[in-house]
Amino acid sequence: MRVSTASETGSERVGTMREGKLDQKHLLFGEDGSPNNYDLNMGYTGGGGWRTPRHRHDFDQIRYVISGRLPYSETDFLEEGWVGYFPESVHYGPQERAEGLRTLVLQAGGASGNGYLSVAQREAVNAELNKTGEFKKGLYHYTDANGVPQTVDGSQAIFERATGRKLEFATPRYTDVIAMNPQAYDWAQQGDAGVSEKWLGSFTERNLRIGFLRLDAGAVYQAGQHPSIEILFQLNGKVSAGGEKYGPETGYEFLANEGPVPVEAIEPTEFFRAVLHTF
Repeated sequence: MRVSTASETGSERVGTMREGKLDQKHLLFGEDGSPNNYDLNMGYTGGGGWRTPRHRHDFDQIRYVISGRLPYSETDFLEEGWVGYFPESVHYGPQERAEGLRTLVLQAGGASGNGYLSVAQREAVNAELNKTGEFKKGLYHYTDANGVPQTVDGSQAIFERATGRKLEFATPRYTDVIAMNPQAYDWAQQGDAGVSEKWLGSFTERNLRIGFLRLDAGAVYQAGQHPSIEILFQLNGKVSAGGEKYGPETGYEFLANEGPVPVEAIEPTEFFRAVLHTF
């Protein structure tokens, strides 16, 4: 089990690849080179908002709206409390995020097994690219070896400089972002007394799972009993785990079949939950 709290995590300004101000707190990271490499972070949109062009990624993204309203196209939004699954290779945007938006974001390798380029790798390359070109409105502008001006998506430019290979996308498994309203789902008893779960969906042949977990006061959840990495993000309440006590905005990682690891609720508590693809 690994645990990280937002209150003890510093905030970082996202680089110049996109337009606007976005601060992030990176709670947990996976393992570079693993198909299940991931980044769990909290994002806050600063003054002037945050803008991206229509684009896509070669990895999965899951977003939970903590407060505000998250646009994922010119006409589509995730409302506060909603969850969105942004599958690899699926286009979304443009985005015009308003100041004050707070989101939880889980970026992870998709079902294709192409993995996920870590934040540290991307930021290092971002700095390099700024020496040879310029990021404007989510696009990277540069002049090639023949003196011809070129423009590519910012994330593509970073990927190709970091890996030394052309960015290729897996055939999309879905046609659009999947927007989910958790309030429309019912809680179901998990099996142990006082433990309830709300699964929003299972995706791809590799069984990515997204949902919520609820514990009554005194209830114990036995975590880490899945065939892949289990991620919890504490939304409220107070729990005891590994001999320590934790409150809201705490992230937990449990490796595949690491459990059972007991997480005991000191008071009623809810978590956002995801189980990553099984490879």
